[in-house]
Order: sequence, then structure tokens, then C-alpha cells
Amino acid sequence: MSSFLPGLVLALGGATMLVLPARIRPVMMVAAFGLAVLQLVVFLDLDATWEAQWLGFDLMPLRVDALSLAFGSVFAIIGLLGSVYALHMRDRHQQAAVLFLGSGALGIVFAGDLLTLVVFWEIMALASAYLINRGGRPDSRAAAMRYLFVHVVGGAILLAGVLWHFADTGSLLFEGFGGGGAAWLILIGFAVNAAIPPVHAWLTDAYPEASASGAVFLSAFTTKTAVYVLLRGFAGWEILIIFGTVMALYGVIYAVLENDIRRLLAYHIISQVGFMVTAAGIGTYEAIEGATAHAFAHVLYKGLMIMATGAVMTTTGTTKMTELGGLAPRMKAVFTLYMVGAFSISAVPLFAGFVSKTLVTDAAVADGHQVAAFMLYVASVGTFLHTGLKLPYFTWFGSRRATPVALIDKTPAGMYVGMAGAAALCIAIGLFPQTFYDFVNFTGYYSVYKDAKIIHTLELLVFTALGFWLLIDVLKPKDKASLDTDWPYRHAAKPVRVLFQEPLERIFFTADRAKDAVVVWTTLAASSPETALHRLPLGNGVRRMAVAALSRPPLAAAIGALLLTFGLLIVIVVLRA
Repeated sequence: MSSFLPGLVLALGGATMLVLPARIRPVMMVAAFGLAVLQLVVFLDLDATWEAQWLGFDLMPLRVDALSLAFGSVFAIIGLLGSVYALHMRDRHQQAAVLFLGSGALGIVFAGDLLTLVVFWEIMALASAYLINRGGRPDSRAAAMRYLFVHVVGGAILLAGVLWHFADTGSLLFEGFGGGGAAWLILIGFAVNAAIPPVHAWLTDAYPEASASGAVFLSAFTTKTAVYVLLRGFAGWEILIIFGTVMALYGVIYAVLENDIRRLLAYHIISQVGFMVTAAGIGTYEAIEGATAHAFAHVLYKGLMIMATGAVMTTTGTTKMTELGGLAPRMKAVFTLYMVGAFSISAVPLFAGFVSKTLVTDAAVADGHQVAAFMLYVASVGTFLHTGLKLPYFTWFGSRRATPVALIDKTPAGMYVGMAGAAALCIAIGLFPQTFYDFVNFTGYYSVYKDAKIIHTLELLVFTALGFWLLIDVLKPKDKASLDTDWPYRHAAKPVRVLFQEPLERIFFTADRAKDAVVVWTTLAASSPETALHRLPLGNGVRRMAVAALSRPPLAAAIGALLLTFGLLIVIVVLRA
């Protein structure tokens, strides 16, 4: 198993989702991520590599070191927990998209060359857009199109930077970049996925439109793969310190304005990723390890919080704090599990965030970045204010209602199991920090439980809680939308819609002409696609996959787009020769 590419099991699992019966698919999704965890935690060795040549390019599809293994391990772990949480899911398309999304994320963190990285980067973007499109929310389809538009542009900039870098150096090996135009283009491409302002609004626009289960996987993979590539390629670029501290504060400030609990958490993803981007900019060994630890912990506690808010959405049918309140007596377990995540993100001692976020702020102080450290402390106060106090208070408590919030459905049992697993890991990391550091292959020893640090943290938390109590009427949520930098492409001028948005909609989601062509062909050949395909010399499994693809234009278009990407790469190689 160690010789397999880490994402291969997930990719194969994603393909099988198209043909498996409904009762087997959830179990197979859990099994696929379980095998990925087993491979990464048990069988995959540090310093393992796999080098290959393809069309004259020297590639390294697999490179394992402490950094990639830490990110890959937590991706597989949250995938396993998320698939247990999603055991109630019956949408084969979401299940397939989740597995391809996980495959793309693992492919990126273990890619030793830039060409492999770009291919998996695009797989992840397509899978994410498709997963959002299947969210079943009123704005899911439009949000998926906006997501795709942003990431197609970001991917094109990334590919341009990679080709420029190859022309300059003759190498595709993914190492630290020293500077130059190519490196800046690559940085911009990475910045889109990292949700660095002003190219961040796709995150808060799209994630809340995914399903309760889909949002868990989206929150885990996209921004954290971007953190990984920034740590790998741009450690020590001081401009990232500025970007990171702006992110940390920007997300906190916008969270003040939010009424939707999932959008509020989405803004705090931006804020917390800001800590990691800041650490990448500092670039010291302690900062890199701190960012790795914080990314690992963040994937778990943010996944837990999104699971809990997804359970609220599933059970009540709403995510607006102005429509919630008084849920604590009826959703005690969900509230308790959410608070484990809230205490973790707020860096409360004995929880995961305290033993990870502390490393980043300490690294900033040790390297002389006092202003950056102060801004991160301010962001931490805002984090506890919104995720640890405002959101749980107005969701589970709040003012007494004459008519209690209706519970339209039961919380599926799998949701509780997934949340409980994530909560247990958040507590275990907080209680046994050195074991956690050893697991992610840290070389140094970090002592986070110092009296002064604990007292300082508790002072910040207590005074923040006091401030919330005094300003509770001011912080009361209001039912209104906040204006962000997604406004330009939400309200694009007609030429932009005609040139970009409408063609993308036809290619990736409607594919009307392709569908018409299929209908004409099947009419001439037989009375249905199934009958026509039975005339071809195909195996039963292949035939069933073909029927599924042809009957669903979005899936057919996504597959066609992927094939087109590979075709373009071949054309580039031929022209180069």
C-alpha cells in the first residue's frame, strides 16, 4: 500500500460511487478514507519518493517528508470523520465529488513537482465546484458558478507561473521560490485558494451554500492545501506577514456583521488561515512547525464546528441566528460538541487551539515581529467573542420565544459519531501536546503550558466574556447581508457575463448542446441511452458509468473538462518539442 499514491484509493472510490447501490456507497466512502488513514499513518515512510518521466518531463508524483505527511494525515483523518458524519447522505454525486476532492488534496500535498500539483489543483477545483452545485440550497448553483469562475482564473494564473518558471529554470521540481515574475504569478494562484483578501470572498460566498456534509470537506481541504504550498514554496516571504495579519483581522471584523452561522464560521476560516499565512511569512523553523500544528488542529476543530452548525441546519431548516435561539434543551449534545470546537478555536487551555495557535504567536515574538503578534492577539479576542460567545448564545440560548424553533427533522446518528470523534481529538491534542508534536514529526520540544501563558490567555478570555455581556444588545444579530469583494463578479456587467459566465455555465453545468447531441444519437440508435450503449462492446460496469455520465450533463461536462486539461498539456508538450 505504501507504493500507491496516497490519493489513488480515494480516486478509485470516487469512480465506484457512480455505479454502487445507495445502501453500500456510504460504507464505501468511510472505507476509502479509512484506507487512506491506514496508509498515511502506518505504512507510508518519511523520505519516500517516486520519480518518473512523462513526455520528456522529470516528475516526482510522490514526495513524503514531515510537512507533507502532517497535512496528508489530517486530511485523511477529517475525511474519515466527515464520511461517518455523512453516513445519511444518499446523493451519489456528492459522495463521488467528496472522494475526488480528497484525492486532489492528497495529490497536492504529496506532489514533488509543479506539473503534478497543477493537475491535482484543477481536480480539486472541479470537485469543489460540483460539490457546491449539489448543495441543495437556493443559491447553490449560482455560488458554484462564481466559485468556478474565481478558481479557473486562479488556476490559469498558477499554470502561467509554472510554465514561466519552467522556461527560466528548466525544472518542475517544487521547491522554495527565490523571486521573479514566475514566482509572483504562482503566489497569486496560491493566494486565491488561501482566500487572501481581496480574493477571499469566494469562500464565504460558496461554503454556506454547500450541504451540511459537503461544507465539512470544503472547509478542510481547499484553504489548507494553500497553506501547505505557501509553507513549501514561499516560507520567509515577508509580504505574507502583512497578508496574514490582515486576514486574521479581516475575518474577525466581518464576522461581527454576520447573521448566518455558517457564513460567520466561514469568515473565521479566513481569520485562522491568516495565522498560518503569517507564520509562512516569518519563515523560521519554529514558525513553520507552528503553522503546521495550527493547520492540523484547525482542520479538526473547524470541521467539528461546521458539523455542529450543519446539524442545526439539518434539524431546524435554518442557519440564521435571528430565527434560532432556545435550542439548548433539545440539542444539548450538539451544543456541547460545538463548544469543544469553540474552546479550541479560541485557544482555551486544555483544548487543541491553545497548543497550536500559541506556537505561531510565540514565533512572531521570537523573530521580532511584535506588531504582527499584537494583531494576532487582537484577532484571538474577536474569535472567542464571535465563535465562543455570540454564535452559541444566539443559536442555543438567546431571548425567550413565544413559539420555539421547530425541529423539522432528527439529527442523524452518524452526525453525532463524527462530531464526537472530532471533539475527542481536539481534547486529546490539548491534554497531550507533546504526543501531538511527536505525531506531526516536530524535531524540537515546545512547552506551552507555562503559568504566565495560561494566566495571560485566561485574562483575555475573561475580559472578552465580560465585554460580550456588557455589549450583548449591540452584538445582537440583524437580518441583513454584508457587502464584500464578491460584489463585482456577483453583479458583473453584461459583456463579462456574455464572455465568461454564460459560456462557463454551458460548459460545466448545462451542456445543452452536448445533451442534445446525445439525444439525437440515442434516438437514431435506439429508444434510450441504455439500449444504445448495450450495442457497444463494453463491460457492465463501464456501461453503467457511461449511462450515468450521459444522463447527467454536469458530470459529463466535468469529465470532459478534465480530459480537455490533459489534452492541453499534451499540446503544450508537442509545441515545446
